[in-house]
Amino acid sequence: MEYAGYGEAPKYMHFWTGVSVIAGALRRKVWIDEIYFKWYPNFYIIFVAPPGVVSKSTTASIGHNLLKQIPGIQYGPDIATWQALVQTFANSKEAFEYNGKLHVMSAISLVASELGNLLDPTDKQMVDLLVKLWDGEPVRKSTKNNGDDFIENSWINVQACTTPAWVAGNFPEYMIGGGLSSRCLYVYAEKKPKYIAYPSQHVPKGMDEMAEKLVQDLTSISKLTGQYVLTADAIEWGNNWYITHSSERHPELADERYGGYLARKQSHVHKLAMVLAAATSDKLEITAEHLMLAFTMVTDLEKDMLKVFEKIGKSDTSVYTDRLLTYVKTSGIVTYQDAYRYVHSHFPSFKDYEGILAGCIKAGYLKLITTEAGATLQFMKDKE
Repeated sequence: MEYAGYGEAPKYMHFWTGVSVIAGALRRKVWIDEIYFKWYPNFYIIFVAPPGVVSKSTTASIGHNLLKQIPGIQYGPDIATWQALVQTFANSKEAFEYNGKLHVMSAISLVASELGNLLDPTDKQMVDLLVKLWDGEPVRKSTKNNGDDFIENSWINVQACTTPAWVAGNFPEYMIGGGLSSRCLYVYAEKKPKYIAYPSQHVPKGMDEMAEKLVQDLTSISKLTGQYVLTADAIEWGNNWYITHSSERHPELADERYGGYLARKQSHVHKLAMVLAAATSDKLEITAEHLMLAFTMVTDLEKDMLKVFEKIGKSDTSVYTDRLLTYVKTSGIVTYQDAYRYVHSHFPSFKDYEGILAGCIKAGYLKLITTEAGATLQFMKDKE
């Protein structure tokens, strides 16, 4: 789904938008049955990037504007309290036929251009509700005006956008390893892949025809119903991967805060495998190739997961030190005086600034160059 907004977002953001859209078409009508539980193809996909770097909300809307054309697809509000969200689900109840029986579900998708409009991380009731909805658990909530609302066979699919600064300012440190965060997939970007001033000049030919075909495909996908079955090679690959994943260490996510995510990685992989299978065939079958690709795509997000949360729990001094390094890195070489001016509001004492700067130089992040014209700072490497 890269036919609009071309060049404004990395290709993997378009990929994950496609995942969210196909999942939104599938809803709770397909599943993988593991007897003790079922996997359904729903996601909490969060785009994270600094303001103006990539077109986060535009990229998300490209796909979901297509999905909104499919009959039967229900969307919830992008700004909501937990009470309003419960009411939305209570009103979304519908039934579909499978094996001669009617099955009830409450399925909605949400697209939020600002995650903060949908989620207040300090609102425990909203956080708990989103956890239960992701798991597909039944929910009963008492609301002031409507009494008890019961959500039967819930299914929720969320795509939202935010910035690293919002995450750092609103996510308490304990939430990184908490139930909600471990259920999210974070798609991170920090620079534009291309500089496109006028997207209209880069639109491929036949865009409208492509959109029509995508709507037709999504319509067909929305009619898929039933249990996805893993082939013998998929089960073999899944068993081998699970043993390795469970028994080996994960140095890239060694922090105990990521234990919840690692415990749910199997769920993320199998949810994505259903989407990949639906994108290529009407056959309700998952092969080893589907699982391997799903594993690769989920794993590729992990290298940037640390960047999403790196400022949470840091002291103000540490945050401003990072800003100083980013400033010098972006500028290439800056004068000693300009560097101090940049962070003067946080380090009013020149002695404190010199101490921070000396630490960066000793650690090899910056290099001090002294010439007749004066002292300058040169960026050497990022902080580990």
